[in-house]
Amino acid sequence: MSAPSSSAPRWMLYGASGYTGRLIAEEAVRRGHRPVLAGRSREKLAPVAEPLGLEVAVMGLEDIRGLVASLEGLPLVLHAAGPFVRTSEPMVQACLAAGAHYLDITGEIPVFENAFHHDAEARARGITLMPGVGFDVVPTDCLARYVAERVPGAHELDIAITTSGQASAGTTKSALEQLPSGGRVRRGGTLQLWPLGKGQRRVRFSDAERTVIPIPWGDLVTAWHTTGIPNITTYMALPRAAARFLRVTYPLLKRVMAVDAVRHGAERLIESRMHGPDATARSESRSHLWAEARAADGRRSQAWLDLPEGYAFTAVSAVRAVEEVLAQKPVGTQTPARAFGADFVLTIPGCQRQEVQS
Repeated sequence: MSAPSSSAPRWMLYGASGYTGRLIAEEAVRRGHRPVLAGRSREKLAPVAEPLGLEVAVMGLEDIRGLVASLEGLPLVLHAAGPFVRTSEPMVQACLAAGAHYLDITGEIPVFENAFHHDAEARARGITLMPGVGFDVVPTDCLARYVAERVPGAHELDIAITTSGQASAGTTKSALEQLPSGGRVRRGGTLQLWPLGKGQRRVRFSDAERTVIPIPWGDLVTAWHTTGIPNITTYMALPRAAARFLRVTYPLLKRVMAVDAVRHGAERLIESRMHGPDATARSESRSHLWAEARAADGRRSQAWLDLPEGYAFTAVSAVRAVEEVLAQKPVGTQTPARAFGADFVLTIPGCQRQEVQS
């Protein structure tokens, strides 16, 4: 391997030994970056770092002083260690103290809300806080802005997602962490509880019509800040039988998964059994999005977005977001589409957007 360029961008990738972290590290090197790969275990980081010729930094998130010290000379952290509802705040605090930009790949609503609570402090420090620079929530945020800009004064926004392929252990654990909190929608500008499984409907994606149900996707926070639309529902495609099963069994699942011992046991099982899609599955799978903005006077805009498999997308979009933040240096808590525009998603290879003619 040739010696790295002295001008290659250096920043920290925390959680680099995880499934998605490894993909991001490989993509970063392909794009000429030299991230420092960080995490709790040198033993787990070494197999990722050595083939790529990258530096390793070992520290836990409970050691804020150590985190701040490790960020000396580094302008940015891309945080890829979930569940982010547990791990994000320590790294945000370290970035605020060190004056480093913070990005992550979360889709968890409390993490987005917490980041916006730190907006004033981030502005005072002159740094960016930008959660959700992966499949959660770059494509949906960009599509939301696209349709909203075509309906000035829109009061309703619906977003639907369909994707195929196996989830990684980290993604599944993050979803499990949020299960006891239940569903959410945004109504009148505020987040409201919503029973999981309720409100199923049919949506026409670019390739097929599918049954979707409301889910608590991160756009319930990000799209609100990006578009200002007060009523937002986010949907995911599920087979009709699965949607009915979730509606019937959710009250029991919620009680069971609220028990720490049960949840921790489920997390250990997930770690041992779920490893994410392989390279073939990532290359062959596609994801599809639909969004619609509506105004009270009947004006509306719909659009489709077709894109690569979610993990493949995240690896590229996260590094692209790093590049944009280092170049533009937006200040305060940002969403991807608010900072970079609705067309940012189209800079990711394999993404195609189409306006739906009503």
